[in-house]
Amino acid sequence: MTDTAVTEPTPDQAALIARVRRMMLIAGLTSALAVAVVLIAIGYRLYRSEGSPVSVSDVTAALPKGARIVATGVAGERLVLTLDVGGATEIRTFDAKTLKPVGRLSFVNEP
Repeated sequence: MTDTAVTEPTPDQAALIARVRRMMLIAGLTSALAVAVVLIAIGYRLYRSEGSPVSVSDVTAALPKGARIVATGVAGERLVLTLDVGGATEIRTFDAKTLKPVGRLSFVNEP
């Protein structure tokens, strides 16, 4: 067996090795930062989701006598009902999560 002698790197080679190490350190720190950001985002979403699914509840909304539902829709986090109340149009909005009334908009015909 022959022994291979390891020679000291030249100054140019040492500078190149130092530059490669520095670039690898920067790449490693950038990757670690990216993984940390992703884990923080996942943790934030889990924390903000309140941990449990929305429970099912029975809600009864009282409408005026003779009213009929013309249309329903969803706008953002609101449930929107369009009602016909004795010839007048009315829009009622409810919170989609709690189903509590949020607003009411009435339309009437001018005489």
